[in-house]
Amino acid sequence: MDKIIMKTPLVEMDGDEMTRIIWKMIKDILLLPYIDLKTEYYDLGLEYRNETNDQVTIDSAIATKKYGVAVKCATITPNAARMTEYNLKEMWKSPNGTIRALLDGTVFRSPILVKGITPYIPTWTKPICIARHAYGDVYKNSEMVVSKGNKAELCVTDENGNESRELIFDFKNSDGIIQGMHNLDSSISSFARACFNYALDQKLDLWFATKDTISKKYDHTFKDIFADIYENEYKEKFEATGIEYFYTLIDDAVARVIRSNGGYIWACKNYDGDVMSDMIATAFGSLAMMTSVLVSPEGIYEYEAAHGTVQRHYYKHLKGEETSTNSVATLFAWTGALRKRGELDDTPALCDFADKLEKATIDTIESGIMTGDLYLLSTLENKKKVNTEDFLKAVNERLVELL
Repeated sequence: MDKIIMKTPLVEMDGDEMTRIIWKMIKDILLLPYIDLKTEYYDLGLEYRNETNDQVTIDSAIATKKYGVAVKCATITPNAARMTEYNLKEMWKSPNGTIRALLDGTVFRSPILVKGITPYIPTWTKPICIARHAYGDVYKNSEMVVSKGNKAELCVTDENGNESRELIFDFKNSDGIIQGMHNLDSSISSFARACFNYALDQKLDLWFATKDTISKKYDHTFKDIFADIYENEYKEKFEATGIEYFYTLIDDAVARVIRSNGGYIWACKNYDGDVMSDMIATAFGSLAMMTSVLVSPEGIYEYEAAHGTVQRHYYKHLKGEETSTNSVATLFAWTGALRKRGELDDTPALCDFADKLEKATIDTIESGIMTGDLYLLSTLENKKKVNTEDFLKAVNERLVELL
């Protein structure tokens, strides 16, 4: 077959360790033989981030704004041990956090469902997509330890120097702790629009939940901003598409989620999204079977796997030992980006290729050929554990049949 021609490049962000190895395998085995692949390449491996003082991460985000679609490999966010291992100039920030801030994006994570791997909640027959607001709250807090006999107040000073005060607590009888959190109306608005746009894009109902009955100003502001934007900008579009926006309290949402069949987007504040995304991933079976896409309010998309760089397998690989690393989430990052590029460029052949590659991947697993992590979870009777490269080759055999 002739190679599929891409009209516009997508931004390619390479990464670290075992996922970097898998990244090249996916391109060599499943993409380059079929697509005249056009990418603007950025090496986000830790060595090059260190060499460029992390400028390469910023450059990749700027390029993503230019082209509208990016695909990203998993990257290392260094800790103290990594500082020594890679001889770093400083402890560079998370590339995901940097890109998210520059794109003002919201992260959407969804499980990939396959036969043989049953969710721990058996009623979940369709994916549940978590949308996490990735700004503020406890992640940008200020904390203090308070001694007995002290009094804590919330103080806001206006531009003219006038102060407004609210008593937090009088610690006259005990030591204690306090915590101050903030958020921005502009960030909440961006979060809301990203959620509404993604719901329309995916044609899925959108749920949103806070605890506004208790937090009558902080959480209630989230609720009000979502409601105002929905009524003024999205209500008619949702009704025309046949999808619903639904608001409830976070505890009620949890109960509804557990009883549901799935098949919707669940928007959460920062902390709620952090916790619930891991809960959803585990309950569906495997973090290695979770897609992740960063969406900006302007409709810019950056696709990646939800997991990390698989450090343990990489060290085995360096020793020449065979690995059986799950490549599905990284592969679906590529298919997501290629499909979106095809949609934006009106290139149906690219969308069709992405669909068939995903089907070939799922068919391979459901036929019993899978990597070690899924082998341990799968209830299929005739299953076979294969190594990293052999799995991708097995996917390619099915892809050839579909094409």
